[in-house]
Amino acid sequence: MKTQLGGATAFYGVGNGEHAPEQPSVVFIHGSGMDHTVWLMPARHFARHGYNVVALDLPGHGGSEGPALTTIDAMSDWVSALLEQLGIGEAAIVGHSMGSLVALDFAARYPSHTRSLALLGTSTPMPVSDVLLDAAKNDDRAAMVMANTWSHSAPGLMGGHKSPGMTLYFGGLRLLQRTPEGVYFADLAACNAFEAGPVRAESVACPTLVVLGNEDKMTGPKQSRAVASSIQGARVVELDCGHAMLSEQSNAVLAALKSIV
Repeated sequence: MKTQLGGATAFYGVGNGEHAPEQPSVVFIHGSGMDHTVWLMPARHFARHGYNVVALDLPGHGGSEGPALTTIDAMSDWVSALLEQLGIGEAAIVGHSMGSLVALDFAARYPSHTRSLALLGTSTPMPVSDVLLDAAKNDDRAAMVMANTWSHSAPGLMGGHKSPGMTLYFGGLRLLQRTPEGVYFADLAACNAFEAGPVRAESVACPTLVVLGNEDKMTGPKQSRAVASSIQGARVVELDCGHAMLSEQSNAVLAALKSIV
């Protein structure tokens, strides 16, 4: 679906469902260099079960126009504006990686619009290595190869796919390679610069779930647990996977989300 926001087209997936004011809502926020398609399975599930689904593309990603936003705060403000445009007052907010920072910031700054919160593959702060940042700044596609490799567990790197000729690894890489020039660096730089996370976490008051991968090399289990410990009453679900949990453990991620959304 498309709508106009700030003079630019904003795209969001609805999981093949239709929005209705009496239904609960769930918002999915993707990570760096990604788009709404990473949420395909949970988006369709919740749409089929009577939810208004907003699997959004942040500006500069997927079907949303405009330059990439350069701060996490700006991204959460954009999400707020989109929900206001769509007439959604309260929602479960779900984010992965960079999207988890946006979700965390949103929940802390817009508490009346946050029914519950799910943070997948999260860490705060979320530092990005200089090697990766420099490569991304130069629009070196090696940055995407590095990040995609680090995002997968050993089985994720080696594992096959039910569809002949497809692998989890190359599916993730191709998604990153669709990102317009400069957008991936903007995303990584925003993650690296976001310092308000610990303060935001302490002010979150809604039911919260943190989902971590025990082989996550990007946002390690220790860092994810630290975020959970900063949020009163937060629950933790640990999965046998890397950072790319949405593809490596899609069924387990969905099962976890059912408990919070």
